Amino acid sequence: MISLRDRRVALIGGAGFIGHNLALKLRERGAKVSVIDGLSVNNLLHFAALNGSDPRANMYLKMLNERLDLMRAAGVELYVQDARDYHALCRVLGEVEPQAIVQLAAVAHAGRSNKDPYSTFDHSQRTLENALDFARSASIEHFVYFSSSMVYGHFPGEQVTEESPCEPLGIYGALKYAGEKIVIAYNQVFDLPYTIVRPSALYGERCVSRRVGQIFIESSLEGKEITVQGNGEDRLDFTYIDDLTQGLICVLEHEASRNQIFNLTFGEARSISDLTDILKTEFPNVRICFEPRDKLMPRRGTLNVDKARELIGYQPRFPLDRGYPKYIEWYRRFWDKFDK
Repeated sequence: MISLRDRRVALIGGAGFIGHNLALKLRERGAKVSVIDGLSVNNLLHFAALNGSDPRANMYLKMLNERLDLMRAAGVELYVQDARDYHALCRVLGEVEPQAIVQLAAVAHAGRSNKDPYSTFDHSQRTLENALDFARSASIEHFVYFSSSMVYGHFPGEQVTEESPCEPLGIYGALKYAGEKIVIAYNQVFDLPYTIVRPSALYGERCVSRRVGQIFIESSLEGKEITVQGNGEDRLDFTYIDDLTQGLICVLEHEASRNQIFNLTFGEARSISDLTDILKTEFPNVRICFEPRDKLMPRRGTLNVDKARELIGYQPRFPLDRGYPKYIEWYRRFWDKFDK
C-alpha cells in the first residue's frame, strides 16, 4: 500500500466534475493536491461567457463556484492554466513537483466531440501529449489516464472485461482509445508507470455536463416532459461519483494498479426504464415521451469490475436504487435554494 498522506498529486483538468470530487477525497486522506485547469471547457469561463443566453447558465455557475469554494476550504491548490500550452503547463508542474499525475483534461461529451472534432482533439489529445512529455522527463512515479466505456463501441454481449475487443464508434470513443495507446507507448519507450481507467454513465453532485440522469431531474423539477431516446431498453452501467472516486483512491494506493487497465463502474447495467422508474417515485406526475435513438450511441451493458476488486480492493457501494435517489435529493435542495 502507498500512503497518500503528504503525497503530491496533480490533477490536470481537476476542476471538472470528476476532478473536484477526487481532489476532496484525496485531501481527506492527507494528500497534497494541486489542480491545474483552464476553467474553460464546460466550466466557469464557458458559462460566464454565455451571458444569459442559456437559461441554466446562472445555476451552473453557482454549482461551479461551489466546487471552487469546497476545494479552497479543503486546502486544494488551484492553478488556472490551459493545459494545451506546453511550456506553461510544464512550468506549473515543475513548481508543484508531483509524484503522481491524474490526466482528466478532455471534452467529456460524445455528442459535442462528434460535432467539433478539432476542439476535441485540441483539448483531449494535445493536453495528454503535454502531460505525458512532462511526466517522462520528470520521472513521474504514476500517471493515471481517464478513458471511457465508449472505447468498447457496441458491447459484443451483456458485459465486457478489460480484455474485450475495443471497436469505438464516433470521434469521442476513437480519441479515448487513441489516448490509451499513447499512454501505453510512453510506458514501452520511457518506462512511465501508468493506470488507465474506464468509467461509465457517471452521475452525482455538481455535474454540469447534462448527462441523462441530470437532464431527467432538471426536466422533472421544471415540470417538463422527459424525453427518452429509443424505447427505454438501452442498458448502461450507471456509476455514482463516490464509487468512482473510491476506485481512484484504490488505484493511487496500490502498487498492483501500475501498468493496468481497469473498468471503474458499479459493475451492473440498468436500463433507462429503470432510471425513469426511480424518477417516477420521486416525481409521480412526470411525463415521458420517446424519440429515435442516436445512431452514434453504441449499445452497451455491464462493465465487469472483477479485476479491480481482486487487484486493488475496489468495492462499489451505490447501486442505482441507492445512488440516484441520493442525487435527486441533493438536486432538490440545490434547486430550492437557487434564486431562479
